[in-house]
Amino acid sequence: MLKIDIHTHIIPEKVPQFGKKFGYDGFIHLEHHKPCCAKMMIGEQFFREIESNCWDPVKRMGDCEEHGVNVQVLSPIPVMFNYWAKPQDTLAVAEFQNDYIAGVVEKYPKRFVGLGTLPMQAPDLAIKEMERCVKKLGLAGVEIATHINEWNLNDEALFPFFQAAEELGAAIFVHPWDMMGKSRMEKYWLPWLVGMPAETSLAICSMIFGAVFERLPKLRVAFAHGGGSFPATIGRIEHGFNVRPDLCAIDNQINPRQYLGQFYIDSLVHDPRSLDYIIELIGANRIALGTDYPFPLGELQPGRLIESTAYSKEVKERLLAGSALEWLGLKKEMFV
Repeated sequence: MLKIDIHTHIIPEKVPQFGKKFGYDGFIHLEHHKPCCAKMMIGEQFFREIESNCWDPVKRMGDCEEHGVNVQVLSPIPVMFNYWAKPQDTLAVAEFQNDYIAGVVEKYPKRFVGLGTLPMQAPDLAIKEMERCVKKLGLAGVEIATHINEWNLNDEALFPFFQAAEELGAAIFVHPWDMMGKSRMEKYWLPWLVGMPAETSLAICSMIFGAVFERLPKLRVAFAHGGGSFPATIGRIEHGFNVRPDLCAIDNQINPRQYLGQFYIDSLVHDPRSLDYIIELIGANRIALGTDYPFPLGELQPGRLIESTAYSKEVKERLLAGSALEWLGLKKEMFV
């Protein structure tokens, strides 16, 4: 079966010290301190150690061969969003990353699909760079965060961006970053374990209650990590809508459950019962294989959870590739 992983992250091997170029700190650069390994640094502060599969497409393809993955959808590492920076500086870093991803896709078009990153804090600039990503670089779409600084995704300032994405036919991948409540979660990796699922539910609820999906029914959006905590709390969300419409239904009077099936989620839930549940809730035609490669919180054997189930061949084909192709707006023939 064709296997397409919609949730993988990549970074250029050589990232300039943008902080020195722009005159202020906070940007990621890499320190290649030993072979096939680098430190992600924010100024002088260590952030994370990564290996060569984070930047080397040949190494990635070797890992894909081992796990039977035919195609990876490449997106930037969320810490590289840089929405906090001056918009023109964020744009410069985005252009650097987008050009790199486009180069990898151009070299290996049957193995990789690309998503760009944008200066979302300046929607006009974001729209222009998204147009360049799609029209000039040939990327399938873009990756954005679950919120943009103080804006949730229902903010009216962001609506022209979503409108432009629908008109372009650009796929949007929503990934959590800058998690809520992180100042209270200093131990136990809780921002990643608790904050990230909540962030994704925040994004989905914002787009539902803010009528983004209602106003833009052809918009193709996928959310990371199995939709975060949203699937598990849709009952509570719907109940809140029913009992307090004065608080919940101020911008959209349609029951939030009606939007199940209008957006996509990846399969990264780490549990067969959770996978059963989201398939029953949302449908296999809106769930796509996603692993968070190459990071340890992802599915370390891509596709194993889906392949280990007793689902029919048709359902597995949908989960492993069919939903991804539909979300990306691509044809199977491109990769076989």
